[in-house]
Parts: sequence; C-alpha cells; structure tokens
Amino acid sequence: MKELWGVLARQRDYRLVLSAGLVSLTGDWILKTGLAFQVYVLTGSTLASGGLLLSSFVPMVVLGSLAGVFVDRWDRRRTMIVTNLLHALLLLPLLAVRDESAIWIVYAVVLVQSCLQQFFRPAEQSLIPVLVEPRQLVTANALNSQTSDIARLVGAGIGGVLAGLGGLPLLALVDAATFLFAMGLIIRVRHRVVRVLAPPAGGAIRRLKAEWTEGIRLCVTGPAMRLLFVFCVVTGVGEGVMSTLFAPFVSSELGGDGTAYGLIVSSQAIGGIVGGLVAAAVGSRLPAATMWGTGAFLFGLIDLALFCYPLFWDSLLPAFACMIVVGLPGAFTIAGMMTVLQRRTEDASRGRIFGAIAAAEGVAVLIGIASAGVLGELVGIIPVLVFQGLGYVVGGSVILARRRMLSATPLPEPALRPSA
Repeated sequence: MKELWGVLARQRDYRLVLSAGLVSLTGDWILKTGLAFQVYVLTGSTLASGGLLLSSFVPMVVLGSLAGVFVDRWDRRRTMIVTNLLHALLLLPLLAVRDESAIWIVYAVVLVQSCLQQFFRPAEQSLIPVLVEPRQLVTANALNSQTSDIARLVGAGIGGVLAGLGGLPLLALVDAATFLFAMGLIIRVRHRVVRVLAPPAGGAIRRLKAEWTEGIRLCVTGPAMRLLFVFCVVTGVGEGVMSTLFAPFVSSELGGDGTAYGLIVSSQAIGGIVGGLVAAAVGSRLPAATMWGTGAFLFGLIDLALFCYPLFWDSLLPAFACMIVVGLPGAFTIAGMMTVLQRRTEDASRGRIFGAIAAAEGVAVLIGIASAGVLGELVGIIPVLVFQGLGYVVGGSVILARRRMLSATPLPEPALRPSA
C-alpha cells in the first residue's frame, strides 16, 4: 500500500485529476443508463435505442485521430476545463425533451458530447505522466483505469433511479452538475507545461494534415509501437464481438434472463475495483511490459473458461465467478499497456498517438460488431467468443516474449514542476 499512499497523498495535482475523472465518469454512467431507459420509454423502439449507441460511437472513429492533433497543440489542463464546461452547457437542451417528436435533440446532444470526449480523453491520458514521478506511473494508471469501474457500479444504479424519479430533465441537471464539479477540481491543478513547438511549414490545412499523418506514422514506428498498435486493434475486434454476442451467450448458452445478464455484467466492475487496487499496490515492483503481457494472457484464459464451461456445466455461478476474477488481469493489462505507451511516446506527440490508436480501436470494434452478428449465426456463439479469448492469449504471449524490447530504455519524460 506504500505505492498507493505515495501517489494519492503526495501528488496533489494527480489526485485532483483522478477525482475529477471519477466524478465526471459517474455522471456519464448516470446519463447513459437513464438515457437508454428514457429513449425507449419515449419511443418504444429498439431502433431508436440503436441510434443512440451509434450517435455516441461514430465520433470516436471519425474524429478521434484528428482531435489528438489539437490536444498536442493546446494546453491539456485548459482543454479538460473547457470540455467539462461545454459538456455541462450542452446538456441543457435535454430539458426541452418531453415526447418522441424531440428525440432528435437527444441524438444531437449525445453526438456532440461524444465529439468533446475525443478531446478530453487524450488530454487526460497525456497529462498523467507529467503529474507523477516515472516510478509511480504504473500505479497512477492502475488507479485511473479503476475509476471507470467505480463510476459504472455507482452511476448505473443512480441513473436508473433518477430516470424513474425525474426523467430526462433530472438526468441532465445531475450530469451537468458532475461536469461543473469536475471542472472546479481541474481548475485547482497547479501544474503547467510550457512547450515550444515548431509548426510544420505551410498553411493551416497543410500543417494540420502534416501533424495528423505524423501521429498515425508514430503509431507504427518501431517494433514496440507496432506491437502495441496491433494488440489494440486485435483486442478492439474482440471487444466488438463480446459486446454483440455476450447477451445472446447468457440467454442461449447459460439460460439466464435479463436480470441475470445485468448482474453478470455488473459483477465485472467489482473485480475491476479489486484488481485496480492490487495493480496499483504492486505496480512499481513489476515491469510494465510484464504486467501487460501477463494480464492479457490470464484475461484470455479466464474468458476461454467462461465461454467453454457451458459445454459441460449447466450453472450461472461460474459466469459470475469468471466475471469477477477477470477484473484482476484486466486491470493489469490496462495499467501495463498504458504505461508502456506513455513511456514510448514523447509529450509533444502523445495526444496525436492516443487519438490515432483510439480511432483505430473504434474501427476495430465496428468490425467486431459487424462480423460477430454474421459469424454467430453461421458457426455459433461459443466458437466466435472463443476466438475473442484466444486473441488475448496470443497477444499476451507475444508481449511476454517481447517484453525486453518493450521494456527498453523509455523516452525521457518532463521533470515534475514544483507546485506553487
């Protein structure tokens, strides 16, 4: 626990950013859960619910890579402050949604908010390495990834309650309040980074294109970055497969109902919280590449056990156990991979690289979603899900085999600037 205490107690600015992320993510889950319920209540259409998902997903593919260019140009602290403020303001139109005729407002709000997230995420991920000491980076990433599990566990439940009590207006006001509170926390961050970048020659469009293509090029420059990029794409396809077929898996293969599905999915958050604490506690003692590879390998093995056990055991209990246990290697995977990525990139180009990888993951998820629907019908649900698990097993094995290369001397990080 010494590592946890060293990061949380001594790094004030990181603690503020972590707290802001937890608050705003909780608000996201409150709105996401309540919005899905309210859209279906207003329209009675599953197609309308699908449109909601599409509105939130498309900007990740279309805008993710380009947004990273601007994140590298702008002050990242200021970017996070402005995006939080805009998030809060853009929720206000939801107060006017009373019936199905105004459902377009919901789609527009979700679409624009998703666009803002493409700026916020790489800004946050790029800021973290300069708020902690290099040896604390794994611990910081483990804690940061854990906030999503806590937010999902808390926010999803609150969102369902608020949707029933006050509908869209109450959901919008509560979520807006979380963004304003998070903005207040980030305003208190004292750290400043001064970068003097020489912009590429040419006009504004040419400079933008040059910086954008440079970010994409850096994603595949060198064996370490190529391996990381391929891993993200492969597992992105797997996540698309999982998101498409897991509900049919619970229903058809496990014989569970909607309640069982919800409980099984939410149980992963419990494992993620515990796993995040363990990863944060031991993070500084393990090489990040070893942590990443071991986590991915074990994550895949547990997934394979989850998907294959219905072939010989008729019970829901192993599903709950697997979803809880998989949280530990999942936390190791995220913390280790994020640390390797941060250490292998320069601060001046980190936003572009994060954005390009996020966009590639978005395309991969779409491919996984599209192929899973077809292959699930042709070859069956379990065989397709088995390939998802194998992707992690093979990916983890390759990472462990190349861990020395991944752990080579990282690029120097900016020194911490004393707080005022």
